[in-house]
Amino acid sequence: MTCRDEILQTVQQIISQKGKNEFTPIEVVEKMVNNETIYSVNTIRVEITNRMCAGAPKNHYVKYDDFARIGKGMYKLL
Repeated sequence: MTCRDEILQTVQQIISQKGKNEFTPIEVVEKMVNNETIYSVNTIRVEITNRMCAGAPKNHYVKYDDFARIGKGMYKLL
């Protein structure tokens, strides 16, 4: 499973538990670390806030529009 796959799965779990389409990178990191992810905290954060976020600067060759930033430190699944 790629880091992106694991993040998407984790975000869907968080959204389901909250009953609201919003999450923070901290929530995702904590849940993934608790589930013993192989990915570093920094890698997870970069994926969420940059590679997987619509509207983020194109700092990477491959970019996905999985999330949108809806406030400071708050994202939603697109």
